[in-house]
Amino acid sequence: MTRNLGETRLKRRRRACDPMQSFDALPAPVRGWLAEAALPWSPTSARRIWESACARGLSEPDALAVLSDAERRLLSKDHERSEAGRA
Repeated sequence: MTRNLGETRLKRRRRACDPMQSFDALPAPVRGWLAEAALPWSPTSARRIWESACARGLSEPDALAVLSDAERRLLSKDHERSEAGRA
């Protein structure tokens, strides 16, 4: 059973903390982005990318764009693995 993970071949990881509590502690823009994300991101991963972008002095929209770019790269990687699995 894949639940809400969909048909991805990306590596899954166990969480050491309560994901809902971690989600609730995120800044509102990141929570909104996660609600629309194509992949099942962990709050920890999203926070790490967000904080890294903010530490570089990026604005809120630019930091959200960094999250979207990271997701685009992962989707591309997942697509490559799917194609390799079919060969």
